Amino acid sequence: MSCLYSSADIPIPYRIVALRQEQNRLFAYPLDRLVISIWATRFRCVCCGACCTRAVNMHIFLLDRDVAEVKKIDPGAYEPAPGPEFCDQNGMLYVSGYALRMRDDQHGSCWFLEEGRCRIYDRRFSGCRVYPHLLRRGADPKGKITWLKFARKYEHGQYDPAQPLEECLELAREVREYENALLTQQISFLETIHEYFTVHSLRHDPKMHKDRLNEFRQGRPVEIKVFHEGELEECRVAGTPV
Repeated sequence: MSCLYSSADIPIPYRIVALRQEQNRLFAYPLDRLVISIWATRFRCVCCGACCTRAVNMHIFLLDRDVAEVKKIDPGAYEPAPGPEFCDQNGMLYVSGYALRMRDDQHGSCWFLEEGRCRIYDRRFSGCRVYPHLLRRGADPKGKITWLKFARKYEHGQYDPAQPLEECLELAREVREYENALLTQQISFLETIHEYFTVHSLRHDPKMHKDRLNEFRQGRPVEIKVFHEGELEECRVAGTPV
C-alpha cells in the first residue's frame, strides 16, 4: 500500500489536498457507526495465518512506528514497500515507506509466520492489529464509491457472538487512528517528494519509471529512496524475476 489514494499523473499539490480531505472525512465519520459495524461482524482472529500471506495481502505496510519496533525484533524482517510510485529522470525510484519482508515459499508467507502461526503475535504491527477492519473510501463490487469497513469477509477468522461492545469501541478507535496515521504518512511523503524534486531540479519520468520496474522484474537490482521519519533513505534492492 505504498500509495493508497493517488496517481503519479496528478500534480502532487492536488493530491495532498485530496488526502487532507480524506482525513476530514475520516474524522467526520461517526465513530458509533463504525462500532456497530465491527460489532455486527463479530470477527475473531483464530490465528489461521491466512492474512499473513500474499494469497490475501500482497504486502504488509509498516508505519514509521512499526519500523522502529521491527528493528528491535529482527532488523532483517523489513524491506522497501513494493510498487515505488515515483522515478526521477536519473532512474532513482521513490516509495512512501517500508513493508514486512515476505518469504519466497509457496504462499509468500510473512517473515514472522512459522508453521502457520505468527511468532510475534503479541507484538504484531499496526496494520496486523486492526485487520481485517478498516475505514477508507473505495469502490464496491458495483464500482460505487463507498466506505469500506471490512476486508475479505468470510475468508478468515470466525464469528464471535460473545464479543463485548466495549471491545468493539476500543477497536474502532484503533482503526480510525491507524487510518489517520496512514494518511498522515502519505501526505508527509508527498510533501517531501515535492520539496526534494523542486530543490534538486528533478521530475517524475514515467518512461524511466516503467524501465526501472521492468529491470527489477527481470532480476536486476535497482536504487530506491524510502521515506522514513521525514527523510529519504537510499537502498539498493535486488530484483525479483517474474
